[in-house]
Amino acid sequence: MKIALVHDWLIRLGGAERVLIAFHKIFPEAPIYTLFFDPKFVSQYLPKAKIIPSFLNCLAGAKKFHPWFKILMPLAIESFDLRNFDAVFSSSHEFSHGILTGPNTKHISYYHSPSRLLWDRTHEYVEDFKRRGRTKLKLSLIRLGQHFLRLWDYNSSKRPDIMIANSRHVAERIKKYYGREARVIYPPIEQAGRGYSARSFSGAPDYYLIVSQLYPHKNIDLVIETFKLLNLNLLIIGEGPEKRRLQKLIGDRANVKLLGFVPDSQLPYYYQNCSGYIIANEEDFGISPLEAMSQGKPVLAFRSGGARETVLEGITG
Repeated sequence: MKIALVHDWLIRLGGAERVLIAFHKIFPEAPIYTLFFDPKFVSQYLPKAKIIPSFLNCLAGAKKFHPWFKILMPLAIESFDLRNFDAVFSSSHEFSHGILTGPNTKHISYYHSPSRLLWDRTHEYVEDFKRRGRTKLKLSLIRLGQHFLRLWDYNSSKRPDIMIANSRHVAERIKKYYGREARVIYPPIEQAGRGYSARSFSGAPDYYLIVSQLYPHKNIDLVIETFKLLNLNLLIIGEGPEKRRLQKLIGDRANVKLLGFVPDSQLPYYYQNCSGYIIANEEDFGISPLEAMSQGKPVLAFRSGGARETVLEGITG
């Protein structure tokens, strides 16, 4: 059986990418089609995979400034010729579910989330650009782009033969926005640090932990401000477009540290030695809180989204 995998883009490691890596372990011979990729990421996490990018991979700036290229992504994802495959698994948080397949090809789409910038975070997304001082013309173009992408997204949601959601929360959003039923299959979880020897953390012997991509909707700035007031120790692990702003917000405070990227081999050390794990936003599922709980650490979670399916009130968080 000829099988192909499809993923939006391969730039940095997040929950969606971890699911794709798990798919690749199951189907190591399957090529991975993606809009664009970072060679460093692929060499580190998918070194033996055959990666087939779209034409966006050749456009200057598409990887670094990809939010401004979203209007081209439906065209790019539809450019892949997948007619000769028996089955295609798409790992989608924005565009991959919109691939075109032949009538005899079974398309199974694993949804991490219907696109938030097109549906439930539409207005927040525009407000975020307002705060960055964008002109009225740019804001109008963003709204126009959202409108056309939303039409495409709704129509393309009819293309998968089978829809899988990563949580009941996401399945409910799929039902609301697309009018389709989705089976729930939770993402794979690595039990962080199984067999790992714990050590004390000399820099901050009593600290709380965040492991996250650094985006505005993660509300990490709120956590930083809170810990500055409480004067408790906080370690933040992750990369993303908010890194510079968050570092400026931290300033010279010694009790809050932004560590940036930390390899998976070192993450168990931070999980095992923290006082608790914090998640301050609505997650579609949330893999890292479960990695913390696998080490017996409590989770302080925003009461919404996937956390309500995994954190047991008063028991694990």
